Amino acid sequence: MRTYDELVGALFDGLSPQIVLLLLLALTGLVAALWYWFPAWVPRRMPRMPRFRRPRFRFPRWRFPRVRLNWRLPRRRRKPKAKAKPAAKPLVVLPEAAVEAAPPAAAAGLSLADRLAAEGRYAEAIRERLRETVGDLTRAGVITPQPGTTALELTADAAVRRPVVASPLGGATAIFSEIWYGKREASAGHDDRMRALTTEVRSSLSASREGAK
Repeated sequence: MRTYDELVGALFDGLSPQIVLLLLLALTGLVAALWYWFPAWVPRRMPRMPRFRRPRFRFPRWRFPRVRLNWRLPRRRRKPKAKAKPAAKPLVVLPEAAVEAAPPAAAAGLSLADRLAAEGRYAEAIRERLRETVGDLTRAGVITPQPGTTALELTADAAVRRPVVASPLGGATAIFSEIWYGKREASAGHDDRMRALTTEVRSSLSASREGAK
């Protein structure tokens, strides 16, 4: 207490009462402001001292090259599958250049189909008989064959325009396709059946022509 009194006495000896009063008022205002805004002005964290890290020494790493071994056995190569051959197109009744009808058989002597049949060339005789029938249908105005026209196409066209010849002409076309398209060996029986069917087609054409007159 004595020390305090001496400190206050020394302060009043050196300063005037008015200055001491102002200092007290300023100190009071400062304490009041600090008390009002407490604890916003108090630092939350104390400043940290910088840390010094020791240098680290790393030894070099030796990396060896990786060797990959292929333990898989070689695959067997598969043979490519043979592509299916497209179905062969039926033989053309008339040659590509022959658009006109075949010439009629000679009245005296045998026709070309009969001569081929007599020589045992039944397959060629059957083809010739169908050609002759196509010629008769063309001259009658039933069909108009074009280069590359097949027997099936001619039969379908004739059946639409002249239904009376559909049955015998269809049978003749079936025999022709069986021999030439089906690769079946022709015989005398096939030729006889072909002759009967083509004769029936001609008879039907003649009957239709007489009926029209």
